Amino acid sequence: MNKMRQIGSTLRRFALLAGLPAFALTASTTVAPSMAASEAASAAPGGVVMRRLTPDQYEHIITQTFGADVSSAARFADQTREGGLIAISASRTTVTPPELEQFDGLARSIAEKVVDKDHRDLLIPCKPASLKEPDDACARQFLTTVGRTLYRRPLTPAEADARVKAAAEAARTTGSFYDGLAYELAGMLVSPSFLFRIESVANNGKGELDAYSKASRLSFFLWNTQPDEALLKAAEKGELDTPKGVAAQVDRMIASRRFETAMRAFFSDLLMFDEFNALSKDAMIYPRFTQQVTKDAQEQTMRTLIDLLLTNKGDYRDIFTTRKTFLTPALGSLYSFPVPKTTPNMEPADWIQIEYPENDPRSGILTQASFVALHSHPGRSSPTLRGKALREILLCQRVPDPPGNVNFTVVQDTTNPQYKTARERLNAHATEAMCTGCHKITDPMGLALDVFDGAGSYRARENGAAIDTSGTLDGVVFKNATDLGKVLHDHPSAPKCLVTRLTSYALGRVPSNDEKAWTDGLLAGFAKEGYRVPDLFKHVATSPEFFKVATAAK
Repeated sequence: MNKMRQIGSTLRRFALLAGLPAFALTASTTVAPSMAASEAASAAPGGVVMRRLTPDQYEHIITQTFGADVSSAARFADQTREGGLIAISASRTTVTPPELEQFDGLARSIAEKVVDKDHRDLLIPCKPASLKEPDDACARQFLTTVGRTLYRRPLTPAEADARVKAAAEAARTTGSFYDGLAYELAGMLVSPSFLFRIESVANNGKGELDAYSKASRLSFFLWNTQPDEALLKAAEKGELDTPKGVAAQVDRMIASRRFETAMRAFFSDLLMFDEFNALSKDAMIYPRFTQQVTKDAQEQTMRTLIDLLLTNKGDYRDIFTTRKTFLTPALGSLYSFPVPKTTPNMEPADWIQIEYPENDPRSGILTQASFVALHSHPGRSSPTLRGKALREILLCQRVPDPPGNVNFTVVQDTTNPQYKTARERLNAHATEAMCTGCHKITDPMGLALDVFDGAGSYRARENGAAIDTSGTLDGVVFKNATDLGKVLHDHPSAPKCLVTRLTSYALGRVPSNDEKAWTDGLLAGFAKEGYRVPDLFKHVATSPEFFKVATAAK
């Protein structure tokens, strides 16, 4: 394998220059000009659309294909957010030259593990006639089998021939069948057909995806990973071309444990948990906000959501009011909520389920650190950031960015004795005409949450002055954070926003005006069935609109 390492970079660069996995264009464009002829041949008439794999999807696929010990630890560059979701911007994400180098390194590392002596007998279904020479039959068996999994479709004859030929040439160069095979497997792992979810149009005149693209869209929506063998076979047999066949697969997939992974992926995107990667807190001000707490804060919200919405099939709107949640000792310390030991050897990261008493100021996910700490500054809370996040993330209401020449001095100075609380500072700041409009739609909700400091700990006073948590949301009065949760529970924009976000997440784009009847129908069904999120996933996945060719939003 050392010899493989020495020549791998040269061979790979030759393949790149030949055009195999070039990425000098956006993911929403047709890929044929930037792909090798064998890969371009797989694109069905009518064009293709691509979405780049997320780090989680990449890792899921590698683990499920080759095993947990062939880990990739993929680290992608930060992605932008469009329409409230990374899932939408993924259809316009490019791969830069530095990222391509990173993917190349990952690919070679994974491929080398697959063919090493510890893994080859388990992962490669045949043995070569000679360890030092090409064996086209064995290479074809492996590459076509693994290619069907990685590409989420069978390799075309031209693709298979090209892969086998390249593996043979590499084997002759290295003097090793397995090094040649690893070279070509690494090539597949930097191919657009792997790194991007390429969706092809069916050649049936109906303006819908082909069967394998349907399988891929279903699997990434309902499992956040590649199709399994049953789903690929359903595509191969034409079963996904009938509503009955789609419904059978959707029922099977939602009943699987993998569906929880999909729900976690969606809510992680919706709640902007990727921003925790760049979150920092002043350790002098918030010493209890540790790395462990940063991790636990996200998991607390995920466990709360999964328990309420999936395990107990609860009402989506209850995420704003539930007093049931999960805590670790580390989170309990941040919240000043004692976590009883369930075992003698309970660790700081061990979880228990709890229910806050009626007089506790915490209820619903908005009072959890994953929300109040994320939408705060490093050294202080921010009613404005929290109110803006509430409007934009959970109600789908756009809040304009502040003008570039706004003076924030009054808001930022927490030591001014004239303005002891955030409410007083914001009232003084909002007297500026350019600031008043936006602050009216953000600050009332954020001020209800200001009893939670920039790290998420509770406090009743700031600088010795009592914190006023009263306010209104779109004309409805509330007294505190608990009341705010109740107002959000009954706000008509909350479930409507979820439907908008979920359909956008599923399609990789915001639904067009032509699809309004579809989304309106989904919302009506969501309400009629008690706002059950798994049912909403099911209705989206079994809709004909889910498989229609992408159209530009109007």
